Amino acid sequence: MRFTAPFVFVALLVGPATLTAQENVLPPEKAKAALLKALERPEVAADVREDAKPVVASKRAVSRWSFASEKKADGTVERVPVLMAIPAGAKGKLPVMIVLHGTGGNKEGMQSWLDAFADRGVIGVAIDARYHGGRANAGKGSTAYVDSVTTAWRSPADRPMEHPFYYDTVWDLWRLLDVLEKHEAVDAKHIGMLGVSMGGIQTWLAASADDRVSVAAPLIAVQSFRWSLENDRWQGRANTIKAAHEAAAKDLGEPAVNRRVCREVWSKVIPGILGDFDCPNLLPLFAAGSPRALFIANGDADPNCPVEGARIAIAAAEAAYKKAGASDRLVVRVNAGVAHKVTDEDQNAAIEFALKWLK
Repeated sequence: MRFTAPFVFVALLVGPATLTAQENVLPPEKAKAALLKALERPEVAADVREDAKPVVASKRAVSRWSFASEKKADGTVERVPVLMAIPAGAKGKLPVMIVLHGTGGNKEGMQSWLDAFADRGVIGVAIDARYHGGRANAGKGSTAYVDSVTTAWRSPADRPMEHPFYYDTVWDLWRLLDVLEKHEAVDAKHIGMLGVSMGGIQTWLAASADDRVSVAAPLIAVQSFRWSLENDRWQGRANTIKAAHEAAAKDLGEPAVNRRVCREVWSKVIPGILGDFDCPNLLPLFAAGSPRALFIANGDADPNCPVEGARIAIAAAEAAYKKAGASDRLVVRVNAGVAHKVTDEDQNAAIEFALKWLK
């Protein structure tokens, strides 16, 4: 089944982007190779396990399973819990859309997204990010996640450390792609990825560097970490894991979280995010080679993703798609007066965009 309804390009950018020179960064293709190398770790057998019998409803079958992602320094194996919605009675291989939650969320919170895709003939898949949901070690909300970032910050520089602030889940997503490629119900040439907030950041990080993702939709996530730091607009991003930054401020002898604290924390727990792996340097990768479809939605009043930094990343993507002659594969929506929220209109538009380019 193919989606054939008319699709309208929407661009709601207000005012020109204020660009700052991205000095001392690798070209996007080399940054891609560097990101893959930086996050590399020994692979383990996927060891896919069914965690519960599929529940079949009128329109879809919902299953729960898990897979092994990596063997950690302490010898334990990291397992990733998966929630999957498959159209009921589906035959043959189908496209799949991976949907990622935000900070403090879990895969179950993305069920409505999974249902929306499954009801339109696309398999929906969600996972719990590191230290979230079934991986929160009995913690509630984002507590386990914030604690894990604090632990990473305090890890001795000469010892192995985790990178729960985005990067470890990016690795999990690459391993999820390995598993989905081999799934009997999945069309491996039609895999998409969509994420909200933290999940959106993980989307542009993971999908920009992995060409197996043919459609990507980072929602309320596109930004420039470097611009936010250089222009004293780091507060919104730091507050997503406030306690971890406050712990770092104490360790650094600062009276409160400030620019220095953010630079030190981000440079250690998400190394490269202020340069090679920042969003403006990675988004052009979606237009490289055989251009892939990219949907961006932001609000111009979002404190977590300051619009000035977002415009730098968007401008880089627009230039790359124009050069590739593929501007029809890029949709940008920046909503006036909207803060850190996915509007109903953006949610519907993102789903329709994914359906258009996945099938």
